[in-house]
Amino acid sequence: MRGGFEVLYEDNHLIIVNKAAGEITQGDSTGDTPLPDKVRAYLKEKYHKPGNVFVGVVHRLDRPVSGIVVFAKTSKGLSRMNQLFRDDKVTKIYHAIVEQPPVDPSGTLVHWLKKNPKNNKSYIVAPSVKGAREARLHYRQIGDSDRYTLLEVELETGRHHQIRTQLSGIGCVIRGDLKYGAKRSNRDGSISLHARQIHFVHPVSGDTIRVTAPYPATDILWSHFELDDTDDHQ
Repeated sequence: MRGGFEVLYEDNHLIIVNKAAGEITQGDSTGDTPLPDKVRAYLKEKYHKPGNVFVGVVHRLDRPVSGIVVFAKTSKGLSRMNQLFRDDKVTKIYHAIVEQPPVDPSGTLVHWLKKNPKNNKSYIVAPSVKGAREARLHYRQIGDSDRYTLLEVELETGRHHQIRTQLSGIGCVIRGDLKYGAKRSNRDGSISLHARQIHFVHPVSGDTIRVTAPYPATDILWSHFELDDTDDHQ
């Protein structure tokens, strides 16, 4: 992984990368170089482009989360991918290592969430609370170790910190996620949440795109679960 990311897929309109935990997908107060700028520099060097290189941000991942991020290389690619996301025609699969197994090995979670901008955290609230937004996800248990459980999560909505908030709400706190109740932090500052797969029909070519992001090599616990996992989760 060079410069905080690894290229998983690229064509004329899109580039899909595996983001390292700690990389930011938009600028913040830290002044660290955001991932779009690093991808832009990569494309500029690869294709020897003298001028500006277009890199459009299709979606984002939280800083401590690793895995798949999609960028557009053309304005056509950006507008059409944005439309796919708006129309819920993109399947996003995440893997999460949690401290406690769920009561039910699989299920659908439906909560109403509200973000508090002051501490950049979301909370489960009553549907009647002003500003609350419905959050839906599906999960299933796909692996376990002596101390942890691996869950596969498919998002139906895309709310702020949705997976982190909803899993913590059922007692399945993500390993390393101090903000949502983890017992201790991960050594590298990450949380054990990984954007594992993405599936969609390419909005320009019409091809079916299925991309899987390898687990982070920086955390040996992921390699334990690699033995139990297959890439054929639907």
